[in-house]
Amino acid sequence: MSKEHLNQRTDAVRLFNRFYTRQIGLLREELFGTSFSLAEARVLYELAHRDKSTAAQVGNELGLDAGYLSRILSGFEKRRLIEKTPSEVDRRQSLLALTKQGRKAFAPLDGRSAVQVTAMLGALPDASQDRLIGAMQTIQSILGAPELAGADRAPYLLRPHQPGDMGWVVHRQGLLYAREYGYDETFEALAAEIVAKFIQDYDPKRERCWIAERNGEVVGSVFLVANLKTVAKLRLLYVERSARGLGIGGRLVAECIRFARQAGYRKIVLWTQSELDAARHVYQKAGFRVIEKKPHHSFGKDLTAETWELSL
Repeated sequence: MSKEHLNQRTDAVRLFNRFYTRQIGLLREELFGTSFSLAEARVLYELAHRDKSTAAQVGNELGLDAGYLSRILSGFEKRRLIEKTPSEVDRRQSLLALTKQGRKAFAPLDGRSAVQVTAMLGALPDASQDRLIGAMQTIQSILGAPELAGADRAPYLLRPHQPGDMGWVVHRQGLLYAREYGYDETFEALAAEIVAKFIQDYDPKRERCWIAERNGEVVGSVFLVANLKTVAKLRLLYVERSARGLGIGGRLVAECIRFARQAGYRKIVLWTQSELDAARHVYQKAGFRVIEKKPHHSFGKDLTAETWELSL
């Protein structure tokens, strides 16, 4: 490639960078009408979506200078947005986590960001949305985003439900649980009842469905529904066999937890079976704990039902 052609491509990338930073408001001193800068918001996001992390881990993930990050964290600590606990592995390091006040401060930032992106997408027809998301994923993949490296780790996206999704979810739930665990058609009937009630009684302020897509195909989903005034219920988590190992299950559960906190719930509960090891591992890793076990005969099998909960 000639130097002239390379310079033209460099100019094209810089033009796009200027356009997109203006498009999403990154040049504003305060982000989304909050008191946080872009760098502070990114740090808050990382801490909100991790269980506990060291400053080094956050800095490596964001590519931030250690001194700059230290100043940001000191500011957060003074505002009581984060708390530090000594690491059991290395006592020289501290584990960072958002406090309740920190999660409260992050919630409007996260919510306004989602509203802005939703509005941007909502102004586009479906075909243009697909092209935009595909182009973004291509940029991530080509530039070497670690979580997208390799053909076997093709990017995925999470999106809200849309017409046609509910029937697909019921179909895949019925088929996968029949093939992998030997459940009969009554499990598919239960899934149908759950999604029907979700659509009929849907309250977008307190309930959500996330659909995971990969290469244009639905590969997983989860529902968070109102159970009591302060208690949400996680339902129908599943990930296609072809997409397992990519962290999709954990990401779906993390989105449920994030939204539940934002919606003001104090607890999330879920009902599962003791033989569903993969799902149970995801729940345990997210901080859920078993509070009840009960033998029963359902879906054509003798099973042990488990009730799990997570205090928020």
